[in-house]
Amino acid sequence: MASADIRRCVAVALLLGLIVALGVPGCSPGGPRGQDTPVAGGELEGKIKVSGAWALYPMMVTWAEEFQKLHPKVRIDVSAGGAGKGVADALAAVVDIGMVSREIRPEEVEQGAFSVAVVKDAVFPTINASNPVRDGLAARGVQRQTFVELFINGSPLTWGEIAGTESTDIVKVYTRSDACGAAETWAKYLGGAQEDLKEIAVYGDPGLAEAIRADPLGIGYNNLNYAYDASTGLPVTGLQVVPIDVNENGQVDPDEDLSTKSRAIEAIISGVYPSPPARDLYLMTKDRFQSPTAEFVRWILTDGQQYVEEVGYIRLADSQIKEGLEKLVG
Repeated sequence: MASADIRRCVAVALLLGLIVALGVPGCSPGGPRGQDTPVAGGELEGKIKVSGAWALYPMMVTWAEEFQKLHPKVRIDVSAGGAGKGVADALAAVVDIGMVSREIRPEEVEQGAFSVAVVKDAVFPTINASNPVRDGLAARGVQRQTFVELFINGSPLTWGEIAGTESTDIVKVYTRSDACGAAETWAKYLGGAQEDLKEIAVYGDPGLAEAIRADPLGIGYNNLNYAYDASTGLPVTGLQVVPIDVNENGQVDPDEDLSTKSRAIEAIISGVYPSPPARDLYLMTKDRFQSPTAEFVRWILTDGQQYVEEVGYIRLADSQIKEGLEKLVG
């Protein structure tokens, strides 16, 4: 995702903040969730409304486009706004599918939340590419407790203290203002909840990325596909992904290197990158998926998986896909 793409995403975020839904292929305001109307011959027809996590948005757009090619009488409208919005919209039956980038909570299940995992990604710490100690951070990484001090305890650390240099520049910490899976997942890794995350709050994944890009002393976190450029596989222009010194040996080992998207994905698949902040991404609804949504979700777990790596996500294990399919028909 190039710099122009991030600015465009920020504009989208502002529009979403004003309750303007971004549709695929068109736009539609809020309202009752879609209903199917099968036509003669059994051709699938109807409307599917989707809202929720930024983390799933790029993947869902591709799935929607490809499914509509197969079923041109089905319209799928997709809007992003955070996992919290996806859950609330789905439970209120405002949408057919809520995109959720965290585990479904017990209280949400009690309210009728029905979910299946569809893909995997992760949240990564990000800094400005012009950070004064970026080379030192790339060589030694940052240990979990340092992130705890910054994001949970609000400690006024300098970049020199973190990177082992003489820099006296104070770290500026950024987090998310919207109820979202990325913040909850990052906070869970640090032993807290989203409301425990300190400092400057920014709306949306692209908004947070743009804030870090604009501040050489800033640090934040972004989902996989907002941290790395889809075409180059390198961090988005203006960002650098901070490697986590998982084994705390004071250096970035080869399997901890996050300098490219492919290495980040390898770290997730191998289990070296912690989980959280690696996590499964979910689709949820109220009670059960109804037609044509059920057919769409079933396609996502089968033929739709061919697009996962192309868009830059990580496939679930075959056992998880089988479990999801069984849950759909159970």
